[in-house]
Amino acid sequence: METNGLLAVNEASEDYGSLPGRERAGPPGSGRRRSHTYGGQPCGVERGTDAEELYIQQAVVLIEDAMQYRSINHRVDARSLRLYRGYYSSICQWGLGLTIAVVLLLAFVERPSSLSISSDPRHRSAPWEPPCGFTEGIEMVCLLVFCLDLAVKGYLIGWEEFRKSKWLIAYTVVISFSFIDWVLSVSMACDEKLRVRRLIRPFFLLQNSSMMKKTLKCIKRTLPEIASVILLLALHLCLFTMIGMLLFAKSEDPKMNGEWKLHFRDLPTSLTSLLVLLTTANNPDVMIPAYSLNRAYSIFFVTFSVIGTYCLMNLLTAIIYNQFRGYLLMSVQTSIIRRRLGIRAAFQVLSCQGAQQAAEEHVAVELVLKTMARVQMKSYYREALTKEVHKYADVGYMDREQFRKIFDELDKDCIKEHPALPQYQSPVLQKLQVVFSHYFLTILGNAVALANVMCICTVLVLNAEKSTAERDNYMIEIINLCFILYYLFEVCVKIFAFGWKGYLSYRNNIFDCFLTVLLLVLQITIFVTYRLPFSQWDPSSHGMLSLWEMVRLINMLIVFRFLRIIPDIKLMSLVASTLLDLLKNLRAFAGILMVVYYVFAVLGIWLFEGSITPPSEMSVLSNTSMENVTSNFSMQCGTYEQLEYWPNNFDDFAAAIMLLYNVMVVNNWQAFLEAYSRHTTDWSKIYFVCWWLTSSVMWVNLFVAVILENFIYKWDRSHSCSVTDVERIRYETSVQLMFREQIQEPTEEELLCQLNLHPHLHLHW
Repeated sequence: METNGLLAVNEASEDYGSLPGRERAGPPGSGRRRSHTYGGQPCGVERGTDAEELYIQQAVVLIEDAMQYRSINHRVDARSLRLYRGYYSSICQWGLGLTIAVVLLLAFVERPSSLSISSDPRHRSAPWEPPCGFTEGIEMVCLLVFCLDLAVKGYLIGWEEFRKSKWLIAYTVVISFSFIDWVLSVSMACDEKLRVRRLIRPFFLLQNSSMMKKTLKCIKRTLPEIASVILLLALHLCLFTMIGMLLFAKSEDPKMNGEWKLHFRDLPTSLTSLLVLLTTANNPDVMIPAYSLNRAYSIFFVTFSVIGTYCLMNLLTAIIYNQFRGYLLMSVQTSIIRRRLGIRAAFQVLSCQGAQQAAEEHVAVELVLKTMARVQMKSYYREALTKEVHKYADVGYMDREQFRKIFDELDKDCIKEHPALPQYQSPVLQKLQVVFSHYFLTILGNAVALANVMCICTVLVLNAEKSTAERDNYMIEIINLCFILYYLFEVCVKIFAFGWKGYLSYRNNIFDCFLTVLLLVLQITIFVTYRLPFSQWDPSSHGMLSLWEMVRLINMLIVFRFLRIIPDIKLMSLVASTLLDLLKNLRAFAGILMVVYYVFAVLGIWLFEGSITPPSEMSVLSNTSMENVTSNFSMQCGTYEQLEYWPNNFDDFAAAIMLLYNVMVVNNWQAFLEAYSRHTTDWSKIYFVCWWLTSSVMWVNLFVAVILENFIYKWDRSHSCSVTDVERIRYETSVQLMFREQIQEPTEEELLCQLNLHPHLHLHW
C-alpha cells in the first residue's frame, strides 16, 4: 500500500517560494560549526557507543523518510525510532490497509444486504441478513485499530505538531463520531434507518494516503477554473432552453406538438432534455419530432451540440488538464523538498562524529556504508547507492554535495541485465544455440500463434448458428493439440538456447511458459477424461465439464496467449507499459473516485431505496416471455420499465454502485432521470446531475489528463529506444519522475531553514 507521511508540510511551506522562518537561518558559511542535539547534548562532544548507535538510527530513518517522500517532523529518540520503523513496516501498513478495506466492505453485508445472486427485484431471493452484532463487532475491532493508529501517530509527532494537522484532528472527530453512532446502533438493536457513520467511512481511506491528500488538494484548487466553465455551460444550457421553449411552444394543431409534448412541455423537462443532449445520450431522438416536420429545426440542435458538446466540454478538458497539472506540479515540488530535507538531515546527523568533522561538514565513507546497509530499500537501489559511495573510498570521507548526489541514483532507471548464454562444447549444439536464440524464432512463434487464433476464429464463424451439441469439437481439439505441441517445442528450444535463468529473465517468456504448460495439462486432461478419439463415454453426465466447455477454456487461453506479441512491437509495448504504470500512478485518483462512489451510493440508498418496484403481476410472470408481460402493462418506449432496467436500483449497496457506473457512462442515463423523478420527485434530478458533474465531467477529464501525462513521459523517454531496450529497462515511472525536469531544487538556505524548525531535532549554529 502507499506509504503515508505522518504530517503534511504546512500550507506556507508547500508553496516553494515562501518557506516559513526563512529569516531565522543565515547563509551557510563554510567556516561555521554546526551541531545537533538530542536531549540537550551537542553532537560535537565525546560520547559512548550508545550515542553513536542513536545517530546511525536517526540517519537510517531520515534516509527512509527521504526515499518515501515522508515528513521528517517526528520524534528521534531511540524508542520512538523503533516504534516509527515498526509502524511503517510492511506488516503494519498492510494490516492497516486490510482494516480499511474491511470497514469499507461492510457496506455490502450490512442492511440492505447485497448478498444475493441478482439485484433484479423480480428474480431476487431474500438476501442473507447478518444477525445484530455481527457487522457491529467487526466494525468495533476496526475502530479500535484506527484508535491505535491515531495514538501512534499522535505520539510520534508530538502534541504541538498534532494540533497543527487538520487531517489528524479530523481523524479524531471521525473516529469519535463513529463510536457514538455505533453505540446508538447497538442500543436500537441494529434497527436504525440511517447509519450516518457509513457516510464518513471513506475518510479512513483518504487520511491514510499522502498522495490522495495531495490530489484532493489539487482538485480543490482547480475547482474555481472548473466552476467558471461549468457556469458558462449552465448559461449556454439556460439560453438554449428558453429559445427551445419559444420555438416549440404548444400550438393549436396537435400534429405540430410532438416536440413540445415529449421534450419541451415545461422548464424542468426542457432543461433535462438539453442537458442529456449535451452528453449526446438522447441524440438524435430529441430532435426527431421537430426534424420530421421541418428540417430547419435541426439548426437549433446542431448549434447547441457544437457549442456545448464539442467546444465547451473539450475546453473544460483542456482547462482541467492545464490547471490540475500545474497544481500537481506544486505538490510534487513539496515531495522533492521532503526528499532533499531528509537527505540533508541525515548528513547533518552523520557528520556529528567529532568536533573537527562537524565543523568541516564531512562524513566518513565507512559510516555511510554502515548506514546504507540498515536502510530498507530495493536491492538494485542498494547496489547502485553502495557503488556510488565506494567511489569515495580512497578519500575516506564525503562532503555535503557528494552525499546528496549519491541519492540521484533513486531517480534513474534500473537496467535489467540478462544472464549470459550457456556455453556448449559441441559445435553442433553451438550452431543450434545460435539458431534457437535468434530473434526470427520469436517472429515465427508469433506467426504460429496468429495462425492458431485465426483457426479458432474460423471455427467460431462456421459454428455460429450451431448448438454446442452439434459442433465438431474433436476436430478443433486435434488442431489445438498440434499448435500446443509447437508451443512446447518453442519453450524447450529457448530454454536450451538461453538457459533456465536467461529464459526466465524475460517477463514475456514467463507468461508464455506458464500458459503453454497450462494448455498442455488441459489437453492431456481432455484426452484422458474423454478417451479421444470417438469415445461413447460422456463425462458431463457424471457432473464433469463437457467437452465443449473444456475446448472453450483452451480456446480462451490460446487467445489470451496471443498477447505475447505485445513486447515485440515497440509502440504496442509502450502503450502496454503506460497502462501498467497507470495502475500505480492512478491509485490516488482511483482511491478518491472510490470515495465519491461510496458516498453517492450511501446517499442514493438513503434517498431512493425501494422507490421503484415492479408491479406485482410482473413479478409473478417473471418466467414468462416479454410479449405476455407487455400485453398486461402499458410501457412507453425507451423508459426504465420498457428497457427492463430493474436490476439498476438503490435497493442495496452493490446495485447502487452499478447504477452510478451506468450513469457515469451517460449512455441512456435519461431513463434513470425520468424514472426516479416520476417515482419520487423532480428534485431527484439534482442528485443525478451532481453525480454526472462529479464523475463524468470532472473525473473522466482528470483521467484523460493523467493518461496523457503518463504517455507523453514514456514516449519522450523511449522514443529513441529499440524493442530490446524497452524490455531491458524497468521504467519506475512515478508522479515525481513525471515532473522531474520541471522541478526546482531547494537551496541550502531553505533546507537549513526547514531543519531549524524541526520540533524534535534541534540544530545549533
